[in-house]
Amino acid sequence: MGIFLHLANQSNILASEMAESAMAESAGGGFGLNLDIFEANVVNLAIVIGILVYFGRGFLSSTLGNRSAAIEKALNEAEVKRAEMAKLLATQQEKLKSATAEAAGIVAKADGDAQKASQAILMAAAAEVARMKQESSANLDAEQAKILNELRVRIAELAMAKAESQIPARLNADSQQTLVDRSISLLGGQ
Repeated sequence: MGIFLHLANQSNILASEMAESAMAESAGGGFGLNLDIFEANVVNLAIVIGILVYFGRGFLSSTLGNRSAAIEKALNEAEVKRAEMAKLLATQQEKLKSATAEAAGIVAKADGDAQKASQAILMAAAAEVARMKQESSANLDAEQAKILNELRVRIAELAMAKAESQIPARLNADSQQTLVDRSISLLGGQ
């Protein structure tokens, strides 16, 4: 940028020197320069632009070339990164697919295991219920037998008590002698 300012300054100095020499010559009647500001600026601008193009062409082309190379390098790097990211995305998608398939397999296995465990629990519960029924039936039978035995003992005790209470009233000395004789005859007759 400094070169352009320097060139513009030099062109203004050159234009002012030319204008001074033109005034001096026009006073002498020789070569004349149009001092009209609008027309003179067009010539000054043409000179400045010519100088800028001549001297600034190399600088501008090298600057644009460097910038173009930097942009091309950045684009190449971006393309390489895009390709790497595409590969990474593809591998991650494959991993996701395999993880999804593995998760589905785990869920299916868990469902199968849950059904097997459920069936095993139901079978164990059914067996336990059958065992409890059998045990309660055995307990009930044992309780019934116990109650029947207690009733028999109680009935026998009551019968004995009743018999004992009635024996003294029914059994007198003659009846006792008859009973003893009959019992002896039954024993002796065998």
